[in-house]
Amino acid sequence: MAREKPFWKTKKLSEMTEAEWESLCDGCGRCCIYVLHNEETDEVFETDIACTLFDIKRRRCTDYANRMKQVKDCVQLTPDNVGALKWMPPSCAYRRLAEGKGLPTWHPLRTGDKNSVVKAKIAVSPDLVSENDLEITDELLESRITGAR
Repeated sequence: MAREKPFWKTKKLSEMTEAEWESLCDGCGRCCIYVLHNEETDEVFETDIACTLFDIKRRRCTDYANRMKQVKDCVQLTPDNVGALKWMPPSCAYRRLAEGKGLPTWHPLRTGDKNSVVKAKIAVSPDLVSENDLEITDELLESRITGAR
């Protein structure tokens, strides 16, 4: 008996149900940290500063349903914009699928383990600092760079 192919292999991003779309998120938290994008070189640099709504220990948004109202810079990922958001991490399932790549072997939809993103060392560090504890300036952001994407 043939096994049915998983939805991410058979559907376009625009064809996915809301539940399928949301399940693509691996919970890494890398879209919830401050990043600096050098538009001249197209380089993207991660910092160790988390969004005001980000629960660092759980690696989850504390008010996901209302995040767009509460955080002015929060970006709603959609099938139409995800391919153009070069600041998204290369490991992001949304970005990978938009670029015609598959899900990585460590992705929770493939492993069945929601902690596989942590085990694969893709998730953000638990040593982040909340923006609630800082006064954000360009100089501060530059001093908090942890690496390039």
